[in-house]
Amino acid sequence: MRVMTRLLVVVSLFSAWQLYALGIRIADQDSLATARGNAFTATADNPSAIYYNPAGITQLEGQNASYSLYGIYLKSSFRSTSGNEFDTKDELQAVPHLYYTFTPKVCPVSAGIGVYTPYGLGLEWPFDSQFRVLATEGRILYMTVNPVVAWKILPSLSIAAGPTLNYSQAQLKRGIGVLANDEFKFKGDGWAAGYTAGILWRPHPKHAFGVSYRSATRVDFEGHSSTTPSPPLPARQSASAEFDFPQNVIVGYSFRPTPDWNFEVNIDWTDWDSLNTVTLKQPSGNQPLPFNWRSSFFYEFGATRFFDGGWRVSAGYIFSENSVPESSFNPAVPDSDRHIFSLGAGRNYEHWRWDLAYQLAYGPSRDVTGTPFGLADGRYEFISHAINLSIGYAF
Repeated sequence: MRVMTRLLVVVSLFSAWQLYALGIRIADQDSLATARGNAFTATADNPSAIYYNPAGITQLEGQNASYSLYGIYLKSSFRSTSGNEFDTKDELQAVPHLYYTFTPKVCPVSAGIGVYTPYGLGLEWPFDSQFRVLATEGRILYMTVNPVVAWKILPSLSIAAGPTLNYSQAQLKRGIGVLANDEFKFKGDGWAAGYTAGILWRPHPKHAFGVSYRSATRVDFEGHSSTTPSPPLPARQSASAEFDFPQNVIVGYSFRPTPDWNFEVNIDWTDWDSLNTVTLKQPSGNQPLPFNWRSSFFYEFGATRFFDGGWRVSAGYIFSENSVPESSFNPAVPDSDRHIFSLGAGRNYEHWRWDLAYQLAYGPSRDVTGTPFGLADGRYEFISHAINLSIGYAF
């Protein structure tokens, strides 16, 4: 367990903290999929299928590996009802993902393993913001190791499943509200187990259907909390909190009118209703952290055009529903409806392949009222720019 913890911490040094859309989901696991608006569940024809739909790995021959790096710059802005303006700290983040698959010759069973980041959150508001007693900084890291086994039951039908081993870290900072520079901090980590499953059915060369499922997990974050200055509160004490990460279902349909085109549409549902009030437990007294989020959807649309010489270009669009209702809004997760546009290109060689995608996400203005004492009432806006690069190799 120590070796696995160290491995995931090393990977996390290159991971993104500051990502939020559809709650705290990170759906961009591969450049080709990103370029297609992540409409990839019914296609799933490279090693990142381990995330998008593990049943898809039966389409891959021999050994295949891929590495992707998703880099993003994003910003949330706030304008209060009185005209005060604050922006989150500028951060350029990068999230790596690793996948490997193996399909023996003359065998209907394939296997694979992925190391990826399905959730993540992190932002930092200025310490002098008017809502600092609600949140100044919040970060969650969630890393997954996911071995899978897939079985091609029929030439047109495959199923797959596999366990997940998940490691997560959480950090929270906010003002206390007594002195100008007082601060409360919590930091903890924990493990959880879950599973994934998938189905891929291609009844006709022009039509394919895919379903992918990710189970819910519960992480018991064990760590400590501290206050500055400490008197009369403890300077440091043990603390813990249980956080529910939701189940997720993706359903996709791919239409290929000719071998040169692939269109796909996905409906991607996340059960954020399972995340209610989180209780921070500590000897000096428990603190409730109300989330009370609501389930929400990605609506994903993608298209790829294939050319001679192994070239391809792709485009996609996602509409991401807001997961955070106004009744429990907190600046730590300033979620909103998002419009996400993407473009990309790539090429296959005899053994190598590469894809490069650009993604623009825009959150229309969201007016929020009813936050505690009106501290975070105002208008929130969001924008991000991202680049995703993938490199693959077939042995």
